[in-house]
This record gives sequence, C-alpha cells and structure tokens, in this order.
Amino acid sequence: MKFQDLKIKTKKQVSEETKGLSFLVKANYIERLTSGVYNYLPLGYRVIKKIEKVVKEEMDRIGGQEILMAALHPKSLWEKTGRWESFDALFKVQSKYDQWYALGPTHEEVVTPLAKNFIFSYKDLPFYLYQIQTKFRDEPRPKGGLLRTKEFIMKDLYSFHADEKDLDKYYEKVKKAYFRIFKRCRLKAILVEAPGGTFSPYSHEFQVLTKNGEDEIRYCSKCLIGYNEELKKDIKKCPVCQKELLKEKAAEVGNIFKLKEKYSKALDLKFIDKNNKTRYVMMGCYGIGISRILAVISEVLSDEKGLVFPLELAPFKFVIVPLFTGQKKIDSLIKKKGEEIYEFLLENKKEVLFDDREVSAGEKFFDSDLLGISYRIVISEKNIKKNFLEIKGRQSGKIKLIKINAFKNILTKNDFLF
Repeated sequence: MKFQDLKIKTKKQVSEETKGLSFLVKANYIERLTSGVYNYLPLGYRVIKKIEKVVKEEMDRIGGQEILMAALHPKSLWEKTGRWESFDALFKVQSKYDQWYALGPTHEEVVTPLAKNFIFSYKDLPFYLYQIQTKFRDEPRPKGGLLRTKEFIMKDLYSFHADEKDLDKYYEKVKKAYFRIFKRCRLKAILVEAPGGTFSPYSHEFQVLTKNGEDEIRYCSKCLIGYNEELKKDIKKCPVCQKELLKEKAAEVGNIFKLKEKYSKALDLKFIDKNNKTRYVMMGCYGIGISRILAVISEVLSDEKGLVFPLELAPFKFVIVPLFTGQKKIDSLIKKKGEEIYEFLLENKKEVLFDDREVSAGEKFFDSDLLGISYRIVISEKNIKKNFLEIKGRQSGKIKLIKINAFKNILTKNDFLF
C-alpha cells in the first residue's frame, strides 16, 4: 500500500492517560467516540484481525469450533440464571414494543441452550464452541483506554463435558493454549488465582505486569504464578518454590472458569450417560480480551519512539522510505529502486507500506517508528550506488546494510531478518 492512499495523519501531541493509549491515538490506530467506546481505524483494525488470527489458530488446535452468537439476549434467559438483577454491569435495552433485552457482556445464557442442538448423550461429549465478538458492559468508570471499556472485543470459548475429570483435563489444556497465545504476542503472562465473580467461586486470570494496570497481584517471578490481591492477602511465599512473592500492578488479558453445572442446571442442559441416566452437562468458560491485548502490547512493548509489535502482529512487515535529494536524476533512480523493492515484496505476498509522501526524512522516520512497522527499508543515493539497502529492525533497533540480492533471497524464504 502507498502511504498517501492510506490517508493516515499521525499526531505529534495528544493528551491521554497512559503511554500506550497516547501512541495508539497518535498513530491513528483508534479514535475515542465517547467515554469507554472506541472506533478502530485501518491500522488498528489490521492489528486486531492479526490478534484474532493467533487466537483462532490456538483455539482450533484444542478442538474449538467457531460460531457467532447474537449480541441481543432475551431477558428471560438472564432471569433463569438469576443474573438479570445480579450482574451489575449489564446493559438493559427496552424495545418500543416493550420487550426487554440484555446486550451480551458474556454468553453463558445463550450458548448453554444453543448446545442442546448438539448434545444428547455421552457420545456427544466433550464439545467445544468459541466465538470472537463485541461485548457490552455498563462500566461506571471506563479507564486506561482499551483496558476497561463499555464496548470491547472478546474471544469466549465454552466447553461441555460428561464429568468433572474431563473438565479438569481440558481446563489444563486451555491454560497451555493461552500461554502459547501470549507468547506469540510477546506478552509475559502470569497465571493468577482470583475470585470467580458471578461465574464460579474462583477463577484463573492471565495477568501482564504494567504500572497502568488496574489490578494488584502478588506473584512469583520464578514460577510466574500468583494471586489477585482480592483473594489471599495473607499468602507471602510461592507455594511451589517458597520464594517471596512480589507485589505489582498488572492488567488482565484472559481468564478461565470452571462453571461445572451452574448454567446447565439453570438452563436445563442434560445428557444421557453410559448407564442410561440423565445428568447435567459439566461446563467451563474461557475468555481472552482481543482489544485488551492491543492495549497491553501498546503499554508494555512500546518504547520512547512509539509502538512496537511482534512480527506476527505488526500492521505491515515493511515500510519503504525513499530519501529524495531534490536532484531530479538521482531522485528518479531512488524512486525506481524503491518501486522495484515494493513490487518484489508484493509479488512475494509481504505486507509493505511505501512512504511516497513528499515530506522530510525526519517525518518519515518519526512515523515509521510511531506506527510500529517491523522493518524500515531506506532507499538513499549513497546506498543504491553500492546496491545496498539500509534496513532497521523495529524490535531490535539494529540497523544493517544488506545487499539487494541477499535481501531478496532471504525474503523468499521468511519474513524475519534480524
């Protein structure tokens, strides 16, 4: 894509509450519509879709089948589970025909009766369904940009089992899948035991340390396990290695719950077991904040210049920056070489942005760093005369001169240069 076609206008100064949010707004990744509600602009949405791809791949790997459920829920389902009155953040909507609905903050009330289409006997279990969808919660004090909002993007997986032993087995499998997801996103997640809220007596959260996080956790730096401060303030040492627990701020990026029979009883989800007896299905639920991952990455991976993304998530892998001299003949050569590299990358299905703007080199460098694009390729008079490209890695900060032919050979095999 050409930069001028992208129409992105980066900002030099913004006034936002956190560093990560400032960069997302400066780079025109997101736009605040109102308190706790954001629009995702082209670059921000590109990253969101890449996060979703990582999550989908890992959910499919553990047997999940993707569906899409309604966001508008009839009041009757929420009354059956007792959460119409007890779920404090529930958005309630009345139609002009007097029916009441909930805007889905989570989908236990919908997925449980939906599962009756698939589950009849023990032979139909286990069974796993997930979706990626916009959720709604009437948060009284949205804060931290995308960290706590009224409208957000979430992946929710639901598992259905014949017994608690099978639920426990899958629960551990999901833990491993979550750690793979966060590793691919370059986030160092800590497994934290926490209260289960309206879902279950306790849960596990995946927390990432950040001074702008809204949670306070005690954790072991060696074992990467810990406790939410709401739960067990008296525990001072790691139960595994006995190391002193540290206390820091963190942001939750995922959570998992053992629902057991809570929702299957309330919504009458049963199956016939091996002994021909009718029993309630055991359930688990597993959430990941897609938009939260974008927010946390912008907080913990960014540097003083702007956003930094893992190669797998960056909006573009390459940005080509031609440095024009004002001399017609030389600039024509620079543009020609830039176009050649651009076409080569496109032909090899590499995501590339060509900075074709007539602005200063400083502005081009500023924007490439701010946007978090993985590799910056500089086309200059000095380098093209020697048949070199100057390439800077956004993650590493390293700058290397690479022969154009060598660069092409590397790029036909993989994206990763250094």
